[in-house]
Amino acid sequence: MTSLPIINQPSERPKRRLPRWLKRPLPQPGMAYTDDVISDLRLETVCESAKCPNRSECWSQQTATFMIGGNVCTRPCGFCSVQKGKTTSLEVDEPERVAEAVERLGLKYVVLTSVTRDDLADGGADHWYDTVLAVRNRTGAEVEVLTPDFMGNRVAVSRVIEARPDVFNHNTETVPRLYHRVRRNAEYQRTLDLLKQVKDEAPDMPTKSGLMLGLGETRDELMDVCADLRTVGCDMITLGQYLQPTGGHLPVERYVPPEEFDEIGDLCCKLGFRRVASGPFVRSSYHAGEMTGHLDSGSQPAGMGS
Repeated sequence: MTSLPIINQPSERPKRRLPRWLKRPLPQPGMAYTDDVISDLRLETVCESAKCPNRSECWSQQTATFMIGGNVCTRPCGFCSVQKGKTTSLEVDEPERVAEAVERLGLKYVVLTSVTRDDLADGGADHWYDTVLAVRNRTGAEVEVLTPDFMGNRVAVSRVIEARPDVFNHNTETVPRLYHRVRRNAEYQRTLDLLKQVKDEAPDMPTKSGLMLGLGETRDELMDVCADLRTVGCDMITLGQYLQPTGGHLPVERYVPPEEFDEIGDLCCKLGFRRVASGPFVRSSYHAGEMTGHLDSGSQPAGMGS
């Protein structure tokens, strides 16, 4: 009997050498304070869990993306280094601890994300609601949510919308053809449906999504996704280079040069996105407050590089 080929064997492929434009400076002064606040309040950040290449810069500026719902995810995505496995109960005091961290760090704009909690009936939506309100009530900061897809649970999505985040972000991550490798247990149409639901229920709430480049997508596939996002009213888009966090994760198929990110960003502006961030180091929450600034009904499409 002929054995089927294995689609992905990261450990058998040599790691690609980073091009010069993907080199980052050493950690900056100021990181220790952010680290101390996060450790003292027993919080998780996607900066650490996802091995974000911008961590040094962001933490040195005393900002971070808080990850709620624990540090264990129920989905085995091929690109993500967040721990997978058995989850624990939600910590009821986590919303207040996040709010205290925001207060200590003096943040005016906060990005919240979470692990995916498919083990919970509401996917953690009530916990999201409580955290958004805790941060806003204690600090008055603007809050951007970067949520999972809640398995298509419209009631759960509505619960997060009820908290009235200033931006509702849900990442598309990649093109439909690659979903089975990159976003296992997720569905492309489910992502579009979620973003459309936000616009249907809260037309004035800005929506945002992000994609990783370098996983084997084609330019045509990428632009088709961007067009689909505009069709469901997505206002903002981020495009960044996928970087393999460990040898056990999906390999990088291609390092996209900065000038190509600029070209793709220009095409997204022409599609009508009100804000575009396109560059090798761009991530969903990177300079999120700057990207959202002055976003009103009269805004014109604007690009924002790395």
